[in-house]
Amino acid sequence: MSTSAELRAALVDGFTGDDMVTDPAWNRAAKSVPRELFVGSYFLPVEGTAPTEYRPVQEGEPGWLAGVYTNQTLITQLDGRMRPEDGTVSGSPSSSSTLPSLVLRMWHQLDTEAGHQVLEIGTGTGYSTALGAYRLGDANITSIEYDQAVGEAAAAALKSAGHAPRLIIGDGLLGDPDGGEYDRLIATCSVRYIPQPWLYQVKPGGRILVTLSGWSYGFGLALLTVTEPGSATGRFLPGWTSFMIARPHDRPPRQSLALLPGDERPSRIDPEIISTWTGGWVAQLAAPSAERMGAGGQQILSDVATGSQARTMPNPDGGWTVIQRGPLRLWDQVESAVEAWQAAGEPHQDGFGITVSPLGQRVWIGSEAGPGWNLPI
Repeated sequence: MSTSAELRAALVDGFTGDDMVTDPAWNRAAKSVPRELFVGSYFLPVEGTAPTEYRPVQEGEPGWLAGVYTNQTLITQLDGRMRPEDGTVSGSPSSSSTLPSLVLRMWHQLDTEAGHQVLEIGTGTGYSTALGAYRLGDANITSIEYDQAVGEAAAAALKSAGHAPRLIIGDGLLGDPDGGEYDRLIATCSVRYIPQPWLYQVKPGGRILVTLSGWSYGFGLALLTVTEPGSATGRFLPGWTSFMIARPHDRPPRQSLALLPGDERPSRIDPEIISTWTGGWVAQLAAPSAERMGAGGQQILSDVATGSQARTMPNPDGGWTVIQRGPLRLWDQVESAVEAWQAAGEPHQDGFGITVSPLGQRVWIGSEAGPGWNLPI
């Protein structure tokens, strides 16, 4: 057995708990697809740097292959253009090879069957695509990549691995440009709402697995069933899944933020709660066009669309003050949402569901009759 094969087997055998590969067919796929064909050189974050700097790990250098077979996400591109060949740089990750346990868990959660036609949104490095092609067959996989350079590299890697699924360069949020009917859709990017074309290209009874996110970096992985063309319903899944946001859904550029005076009042909630995983998710649902900054008791919300602001600060004698300005009272919205979530017992995201129709998209707690928020379509 080669070193690569030994490392692959050890990686998969080391998955435990929620990451355990229980389907023998997916186990074989994970142990058969060489991840190094898809990763090549990659970036690792440099500890203690702010803003974060990334150092390159070049293909073939000592420790490179062992790094490929760690259960971690490996950054392969920054700011949509910088590659590891550019040396140590800072920037925002724009393409990566997702940690293998998450890739496999999502394929499990998608619950595919032999003969299913699968549409993958976000080819990325092609590693997830290769696992799907190995398990289901090349003819059953269509994958769409937004970035041409990334897509071309993935195509070459898939060919070297012996796979030839259907690959498209384009905007995956628009679905398959040739139309088609799919049994399953899996997205390896996150979106602010479910794109309408997906709801018409996945057959009724088919499933969509996608991470919902936003400009405040809250994430929730949802599994939806299409009920009829244009409509779907589903639940959010346990865990802590995050993906880079699809570029067409990313926050538009903004100027440096200036904190301005506004109306002051006491906050009814501890601002630190929106720094938690689910608390931040709830805050994002309540203020979907806002970007969240700050930490702890000093939170900052800046609405990209209207210029509205909210910021909190601790009071010397206890409690917190919130300062708001602009047409949207962002903290009022967040406060009410957090209180509704707290009244429901502060469930993790698996206590949330989603309903989608041509008229709108709504995320709710508990049941469709429970408290909820409209997504920004």
